[in-house]
Amino acid sequence: MTSLTFTPSTKPIPFELRPSSIQGTGAFATRRIRKGERIIEYVGERITQADADRRYDDEGMGRHHTFLFNLDPKTVLDAGTLHNEARYINHSCAPNCEALIEKKRIYIFALRALEVGEELVYDYAYERTEDMGADSESLYVCRCGAPECRGTILAPEKKAPARKKPVKKKSASKSRSAKKPVKGKKTATKPAKSKKSTGGRKRLAG
Repeated sequence: MTSLTFTPSTKPIPFELRPSSIQGTGAFATRRIRKGERIIEYVGERITQADADRRYDDEGMGRHHTFLFNLDPKTVLDAGTLHNEARYINHSCAPNCEALIEKKRIYIFALRALEVGEELVYDYAYERTEDMGADSESLYVCRCGAPECRGTILAPEKKAPARKKPVKKKSASKSRSAKKPVKGKKTATKPAKSKKSTGGRKRLAG
């Protein structure tokens, strides 16, 4: 379950590690976790983007199993080396947690209240590149089992801008729509009480 590079969290954590139906080992709540609670820091060795590219070649490895997380445009956290329990939190297309940057550290927060025994999951939304095609979809396959599962841990494809429709000569009413976060490299890069969503490469734990 763990390796020589595993460094347990020094603070009590509200979950335990055990086998997951999603992937390998997962994190399961041992008490009720309230919405918005900061659960654990995502720990990793701080390396450069270039070092990350040299260390890992997903296409060459044949199976996607690295643990990289972009911290900023120059820095990557590699939990394949130094890591703690956060590395074992699995991906889901129906997340109940999210990863946010706070003061140059990455933390996992609860998106909603979690009950005892519930598996903690967040959307890896792995960064897409222009050269990714059907082969990449199969390499980064998702088996979260959620009804809305998109079949891959890759970030949703960006939709082409909608074509403007001709204005109809009739009264128009405004429709209410929630403000959606602006999508970044991994998930949104948005300030929120000194927190912002992480951007970059999170790769499936296994």
